[in-house]
Amino acid sequence: MMAAPAAKEENAAAALLARHPLPAGAGWAEAARAAAEARLLGMGLPGRRDEYWRFTDPAGLTVPDAPRAAVLKTDEAPVFGSMDRLRIVFTDGVLDLAASDPLALEHVEIVPLAEALARDIHWARDLHGVLEARGQAPVPRPLAALNTARAGQGLAIRVTGRAPRPVSLVYRHLDEASDALVHHLIRVEPGASLTLLENGPGAARFNTVMEADIAEGGTLHHIRAQGRDHERRAVTHCFARLASGATYKSFTLTANGRLTRNEQVVELAGPRAVVHLAGAALGDAVREAFHHDDTVFVIHAAEDCESRQVFKKVLRNGAVGVFQGKILVRPGAQRTDGYQLSQSLLLDEASAFSAKPELEIYADDVKCSHGSTTGAIDDDLLFYLRARGVPRDEAQNLLVLAFLAEAIAEIEDAALAEEIRGRLEGWLARHRSG
Repeated sequence: MMAAPAAKEENAAAALLARHPLPAGAGWAEAARAAAEARLLGMGLPGRRDEYWRFTDPAGLTVPDAPRAAVLKTDEAPVFGSMDRLRIVFTDGVLDLAASDPLALEHVEIVPLAEALARDIHWARDLHGVLEARGQAPVPRPLAALNTARAGQGLAIRVTGRAPRPVSLVYRHLDEASDALVHHLIRVEPGASLTLLENGPGAARFNTVMEADIAEGGTLHHIRAQGRDHERRAVTHCFARLASGATYKSFTLTANGRLTRNEQVVELAGPRAVVHLAGAALGDAVREAFHHDDTVFVIHAAEDCESRQVFKKVLRNGAVGVFQGKILVRPGAQRTDGYQLSQSLLLDEASAFSAKPELEIYADDVKCSHGSTTGAIDDDLLFYLRARGVPRDEAQNLLVLAFLAEAIAEIEDAALAEEIRGRLEGWLARHRSG
């Protein structure tokens, strides 16, 4: 009785695989892709009956042909445009070397993914598909397996010291029918550090995977601003593994987009590792549907580790937000410090927020907490500002920025935090009295 549904799911997965040609590569890369394809066919594509997809309809991410998405035309200055950075451009998911800076930066080795996977001997062999495969349990992530199986575009970045300036990945969307798979590999060597910036919509449908292996005492700061195209669909996956004393801090700004699903799986594999994950999402469904889903899984596998999750969403005109976050503390991971917070601010009664915070603890000396709230603008605070002459729209925007401040505070670099704050202010100004 169960064979027919299973066969149907496998056929759907095979159809999506067929949509993307198999890239060439060395024998080990071909083996990694074949293993990922087998994982995908074994799992099948996600559906609304799956536990971690019941709040989000994955149909737009799983149909063989990507739904079209109009290209946003704007004269707004590019995000991070005023910063000193190494700029690397992808156009509709394809590395555009002609539009990029030379791939050269002190203490940083950068090669196109295709080049790395074509070499018989390359450090990428120990990383490509490895963290993605580890991240498939206990929650399957079929669209990440699809990416590993078929992505031919991306970068392999190895950091050997303190990078003197950020590496900035710019994703341009020019083709309304583009369907992109991009896969990045990042290796941070012991004691090394890098700030990685990402911005732009990427494609009409954008599927990305980042596998980041951070060695002893290494640091990776990851700041991204997902593009403002109203009709785009995106699913992103960040898989990170931290050795002893390593640090990974990530912040994501999302404004607009019909469907966005951001998945993060972080394993604190060595003692005294630290991970901070944060995000701010702003959605207004007055023009197009807005559905934003943060699904986060943090695994404490060693002693004396710290994790923080701070996610805020501001929703209006029927926009929908989702947060699914889990802290798993494995046996032996004593003196774990885990914190999780998800909050939404609903600016009208038509918008909705669903949250599923989880703790699963198998150690007895831990400090773990989680909280989730949904609410509206505080009428008393709004009245206080109005009584002092602040116009209603401006007063509401001030309260929204105050609500988002805790998430922005997770960005250590003051200039980057100010850049993100300015983008938030710009979005709010464009959506006054929406």
